[in-house]
Amino acid sequence: MAGWQRNMWILWACVLLCSASYTMCVPFLPLFLFELGVSDTGVHLWAGLVLSASFLVGVVMGPFWGMLSDRYGKRNMIIRAGLSLAAVYLLFTVVRSPWELLGVRLLHGFVAGFIPASMALVASSAPKEKLGEALGYMQSAAMSGGILGPLLGGVLASAFGMRQSFAAAAVIVLLAALSVILFVREAPLSADGGPAADTEQDEEGGGASTLGEWLRSPMLVGLLGLLFLYQLAVNTIQPILSLHLAELQGQLEDAALTSGIVLALAGAAGILASPWWGRRGASWGGRRILPLCLAGAGSLLALQSAVPSVGMFSAVQFAYGLFIAGIVPTVNTMIMRHTHTAARGRSFGLTSSANQLGGLIGPLAGGALGVWLGSPWVFAVTGAVLMVSAAAVLGLQAWRSRTVPRSTSPAPAVGRKGADPAP
Repeated sequence: MAGWQRNMWILWACVLLCSASYTMCVPFLPLFLFELGVSDTGVHLWAGLVLSASFLVGVVMGPFWGMLSDRYGKRNMIIRAGLSLAAVYLLFTVVRSPWELLGVRLLHGFVAGFIPASMALVASSAPKEKLGEALGYMQSAAMSGGILGPLLGGVLASAFGMRQSFAAAAVIVLLAALSVILFVREAPLSADGGPAADTEQDEEGGGASTLGEWLRSPMLVGLLGLLFLYQLAVNTIQPILSLHLAELQGQLEDAALTSGIVLALAGAAGILASPWWGRRGASWGGRRILPLCLAGAGSLLALQSAVPSVGMFSAVQFAYGLFIAGIVPTVNTMIMRHTHTAARGRSFGLTSSANQLGGLIGPLAGGALGVWLGSPWVFAVTGAVLMVSAAAVLGLQAWRSRTVPRSTSPAPAVGRKGADPAP
């Protein structure tokens, strides 16, 4: 097994554990607010604030941690984030008020960065022709954690209480950090911060390596916008999902377990779909995959607003997961193919900021819409945002095909930089 594959599979397991530890905690924070004394009338607003808090800090910290990973090594940043997250999850176990919970969530956003640094390490070492597939597998790891986390968190919360579930999450992410320390190896850095042995990207012309070059690229800025909309959609429904399921089943009792099972279905779909979308990217191209995934996920999300039972909601959630799983690996692959190897940590830092900004606005929007319109409308509005995004991508492609002259030179090879036009 090649060195990059060994690192990828070890990091696959570590990202799974990190994602599981996150989803053991965060989706259940709206229910935890009741334990902290928040009233029924205030829980939607508090849920939005608490879920958005870490993203507020993460928007600023993402590029900073990405820059440090290019300078001091991505492995070191993974270890830093893992150990710090373990400490933060332990702090969840001792909070006594919603204000304390809000403070811990701000700290959570400050130290996060385990998954972006892991993605950057894999992207920096994978061969160009395997880049989409490798990032698809890494996305499936995050989705796998999305299955295990809610299930394990729901069971532990129902059996022992949410504080014990938070403590278990701390142990799990600590195990991931220790695994990176023991088993992951990173290629020595060259003078410019890239892997010393990697020359393939430079032979292709390099790609964006500075913030200025990033901002001057309409394609890269557009891809960041799509990541923002993706996270906006996912996080808009998070504050109200467990509450909406409690309404569908007619009782608050066991709502945490029901939420865990339903969330796990989208994760199961992601495990199946993410590597598949990654492989399809090499033959279809992101210009075809992105509008298909956006439109499919948006229509199914809107459909969830109308289903009358938990069973039907669960089936639609699974189908939604099949489409939503294709967005992130496709966008990340397109970004990496237009980014210099030595700047891939910074690139994932910028993508992390786009994700965090969507995560910041999403819970606030979801909480506000839940208060003003009711939880079904949150699904309808969020689905409409994704469908409009799909239409915008198709419109931009049509405009680009009319305004950009077609080259008479041979088409770029599949998987090489330039194979995907701007979205």
